[in-house]
Amino acid sequence: MEILRAAARHKGSLAVKHTTGGSCSFGKLLDSSASIKAELQRVLPAANNKNGSSCDGPRVGIYAEPGMQYVAATYAAWMAGAVAVPLAVSHPPQELDHVIRDAGISAVLTSSSGHDKLKDVAHAAGAALHLVQQELFEGSDPWLNTSSSSSSSSSSSSNAEQQDWQEIACSSTSDASSGALIVYTSGTTGRPKGALHTHGSLAAQVECLTRAWQWQPSDVMLHALPLHHVHGIINGLYCAHYSGAAISFLPKFSPAAVWQQLMEGDVSVLMAVPTMYSYLLSHYESHMSPEEQHAARAAAARLRLTVSGSAAAPVPLLQRWQGLSGQRLLERYGMTETGMILSNPYEGERRPGFVGLPLPGVEVKVVEQSSSSSSSSSSNGNGNGSADASNEPAASNEDSGAEVLRQGELAVRGPMLFREYWGRPQATTEAFDGEGYFLTGDTVSLEGSPPYYRILGRSSVDIIKSGGFKISALDIEGALLHHADVAEAAVLGLPDEALGEVVAALIVPKAASKSAAGGDAASCDVAVSGDKLLGQLKGLARRELASYCLPRVWRLLDAPLPRNAMGKVNKKQLLKEFFPAQAAAAAAAAAAAAAGMKQA
Repeated sequence: MEILRAAARHKGSLAVKHTTGGSCSFGKLLDSSASIKAELQRVLPAANNKNGSSCDGPRVGIYAEPGMQYVAATYAAWMAGAVAVPLAVSHPPQELDHVIRDAGISAVLTSSSGHDKLKDVAHAAGAALHLVQQELFEGSDPWLNTSSSSSSSSSSSSNAEQQDWQEIACSSTSDASSGALIVYTSGTTGRPKGALHTHGSLAAQVECLTRAWQWQPSDVMLHALPLHHVHGIINGLYCAHYSGAAISFLPKFSPAAVWQQLMEGDVSVLMAVPTMYSYLLSHYESHMSPEEQHAARAAAARLRLTVSGSAAAPVPLLQRWQGLSGQRLLERYGMTETGMILSNPYEGERRPGFVGLPLPGVEVKVVEQSSSSSSSSSSNGNGNGSADASNEPAASNEDSGAEVLRQGELAVRGPMLFREYWGRPQATTEAFDGEGYFLTGDTVSLEGSPPYYRILGRSSVDIIKSGGFKISALDIEGALLHHADVAEAAVLGLPDEALGEVVAALIVPKAASKSAAGGDAASCDVAVSGDKLLGQLKGLARRELASYCLPRVWRLLDAPLPRNAMGKVNKKQLLKEFFPAQAAAAAAAAAAAAAGMKQA
């Protein structure tokens, strides 16, 4: 429980504040967690580990808006020896029911706003529902500004509660192998699965990131990310509290509210998905006076760390943010199962369109997708991020102009990896190779000088196999997004008898994006300008892409692309929605192939 131990060391410092009011020190937060833990233990069963290890406790759901109640509930679950399972407040009842049943959740800790929404679902799934009282965080906070190293307490909490978390702070790290957190995958390429992280894997992640990104106790992070994915949970919340830094929670993302906090507050760290940065830039360009824009530029320039992740940031977006703030967004790459794997450096070259090098302690290799042998490997255990490019054939890359040193599926190994998919032993076994590397399912290339990794996309949906070529959908999307009138682009592979797949492009013009956001789209009618825009895009594609990469099917959309809470697009769903006949044909072919394999 290294995160709890670190929080205890900073008990006199500010831990959480809310943009709508209220704040809480680490000491008061831990006092509140201990109170919740005492009540939680009355309803928790003995360890039920039929799907996990004997060292795993019961599962406790966390269903609360971002804020003090969410954090205290998580820490209370750990104090009780339980595994925390974040539940998405944005998910419909059927998805919540799936997670509660799949994880075998015994009890759910929730806020008053979530109680009525969840009570029927929790009851039907057999989980006890416990309300986290807001009163725990109200009143004076005697811990604030007391010495973090002092063993004496001026808190009004009971001695038993203080002893509870102070014993944890002084205990050994023997709990490293026990389950701590189950985070469900986003489900963009298949049914969501629960990835079980241990206290040890969480400690490895936060220790790595706090060093690599130079977190400090003086940092304040503006947190507007969902708290059911690793970006918001581990990269944001856990890293901040491991460092003794404060979190300023914005319950719901709003471009105007984020800019207000940046201009008025003491924020030094901002993490967001590319869509959020796009909205921030659009608000800056369309809804601010010159005086407000001046203040916004100054606020953005003051930020010590701005991270973009969970989806690839288009190069034009990176350039626009750099033009506004004077600094380039730090792009990184990771997964629910692995935490962060690759990162552009905090100090040094942040290369647009690339995700940098392995983080300290992370081992990676690139696996040839045509066979099970690996074409290369590199390690960043010494923290310098060097990659050995020797004995590898170089290939030209027509799109980027950079020398490709390696290309294939990325595999990763290290102490930050999840332990298992909860209740899915076969899926867990299939996710690793014989050397203990987790197979990410993402195709990467190692390019440039010095060599950096570039994500070409999910092997299952972003690598299009057409006429014997393997084509990166992300490369094509990046080229199309260079057009000034394109807000979004999604490139898919459509089944084709002759070529295997053909490239299809879904385009959202900026006019449609502005109209959906309530802006003025009168100056650019999609129906009128569609033919002209398509003609320009086809010309741009011919100039920037190899002939075999050119889209053969084009479609203009009159609304933004559907995305999940982390800004990710489900391309399998796009195929079903916009090309139902082709999706049905692909499904039938896959079913026939599977049936043939069984018969064989």
